[in-house]
Amino acid sequence: MLPGIWMVVGLHNNAYALNNNKKKEEHMHRIVIVGGGAGGLELATRLGDRYGPRKGRTGELSITLIDKNRTHIWKPKLHEIAAGSMDLGDHEVDYIAQAHWHHFTYRIGEMIGLDRERQEVLVAPYCDDQGIEITPQRTVPYDTLILSIGSLSNDFATPGVEQFALRLESQDDAKHFHTKMLNAIIRAQAQTSPLTPDQLHVAIIGAGATGVELAAELYRTTREVVSYGLDRVDPNKDLKVSVIEAAPRILPALPLRLSLATTALLERMGVEVITNKKVAEVVPNEVRFADGSSLPAELIVWAAGVKAPDFLKEIAGLETNRINQLVVLPTLQTSRDPNIFAMGDCAACPWPEANDGKGGFVPPRAQAAHQQASHLFKQIQLRIANKALKPYRYRDFGSLVSLGKYSTVGSMMGGLIGGNLMIEGSFAKLMYLSLYKMHELALHGWAKVSLDTLARMITRRTEPHVKLH
Repeated sequence: MLPGIWMVVGLHNNAYALNNNKKKEEHMHRIVIVGGGAGGLELATRLGDRYGPRKGRTGELSITLIDKNRTHIWKPKLHEIAAGSMDLGDHEVDYIAQAHWHHFTYRIGEMIGLDRERQEVLVAPYCDDQGIEITPQRTVPYDTLILSIGSLSNDFATPGVEQFALRLESQDDAKHFHTKMLNAIIRAQAQTSPLTPDQLHVAIIGAGATGVELAAELYRTTREVVSYGLDRVDPNKDLKVSVIEAAPRILPALPLRLSLATTALLERMGVEVITNKKVAEVVPNEVRFADGSSLPAELIVWAAGVKAPDFLKEIAGLETNRINQLVVLPTLQTSRDPNIFAMGDCAACPWPEANDGKGGFVPPRAQAAHQQASHLFKQIQLRIANKALKPYRYRDFGSLVSLGKYSTVGSMMGGLIGGNLMIEGSFAKLMYLSLYKMHELALHGWAKVSLDTLARMITRRTEPHVKLH
C-alpha cells in the first residue's frame, strides 16, 4: 500500500507544481516588441537572456518579438547588399534561431492595428509568395508594448517615384536592386547595337549617408562585375553613377568639412555629384528636374528623406508628428500612454542639447537605436519593480560615412568634446566597422562573433569579392 500512496502523493505534487507554473505564466508581465531591427532585436535578446525561461528555470517575464520578416539584417548594410559587396547569407540573423537561443518568443507577421483598452496588438495574416496563408490574423496581448518599427524613405509625393524608382528599405529591396543591376550589365554585354544614353547609368536621388555610400560601393562593384569576362562593356565609358541632392551640398545634415571631403573623394573616384537640383518627376529611364533639365538613367534609386510607416499616423489615438513618428517623453514612453514605448527611427525623441542647446530630436541613426535599447533594458527592470523611470539622454558620438574600399570619412565625439573631430582613412574605417561589431556582439556575444568573423575572412579568399548572382 505504501508505494501506491507515495505514487498518488507524487502525482498530486506534480499536478500542483504544474498548476502553479501555469498560474505564474498567466500572471507574468508580458513585454511585446514590434520590429526586429537593430534596437528591437538587441532589446529582445538582452531581455530574453536575463528574464526569459530556460531549462531548469521559469522565466520572470514573457518576451515576444513581432516582425514581418524571417531574418534580420543591420539596416546600414543594405547598400552593400544592393551593390553586391556583401553576401546577405553571411550576415542575416534568423529570428527563430535567435529566439530559441536567447529565450524569447518570435511571431511572424506585420502589425496593422492596436487596441489600447484591451492592450492588444493586431497582427496581419502572413502569406507566402503565392498568397497562401501561413499564419492567420491574430492579436497579441501585452502589459508593456515597445514599438521599434523603423522608418521608410519619404518621397514627398514626388510624381513617378512610387512607380519608377527603386528604394532600399528592406532586404528584398536590396536584393531586387542587385539583380536588376546585374541584368543591366549582362544585357549590355549581349547586345550588338550601341548603348542608349540611359543604359548602365545609375541615378541616386538623395545624397544623405545612404545615397553617398551606395554611390561609392556601386562605382567599385560594377567595375568588378565587368572584370569577370564582360569585355564588351567599357567601365570608363559605359558605367556611370550619379548622386543628386536638392540642397547646396551633399550630406547636408552633417558638418560642412565632412561634406566637402566626401565630395572631393567621390569626384576623384568618378562619381558625378549633382547639387542644387530639385527632382520634379521620375519617368521611365529618366529623372526630370524642376529647372526643366533631365538626366537619363536605367536604374533610379530614391534615397531622399525618411518617415515612419503611414499606418502609425495617430494609431489608436497616440500622438504623432508630420512624418508619422510617435511623440515620446524623455522616458521613451508615448505621450498619451505610459504602457507604450517607442524607440529608434519611429520615435520623435526630444534631444535638449541639439542645435547648441536650442533643442531638437534624436536623429534616425543606428547608434541611437543601440543606445535606446540599452536604456530600455534597464528601465524594464525599474518598471517591473514599480520604480520611477529615468530619462533617456542621447550621446552623439559623431557620424561616419563609408566610401567602400576607397576611404571612410567622419566626425567623431561630437557630443563629448563640444565640437567635431574630423577623421578620415584607415582609422575612420576601423571605427565604422566597430559600429557593426558592437551590434553583432549585442546579439551573439564574443565567441560567436569571433568565429563568424574568422570564417568570413577565410571564405573571402576563395570567393569573388562581388556577388555575381
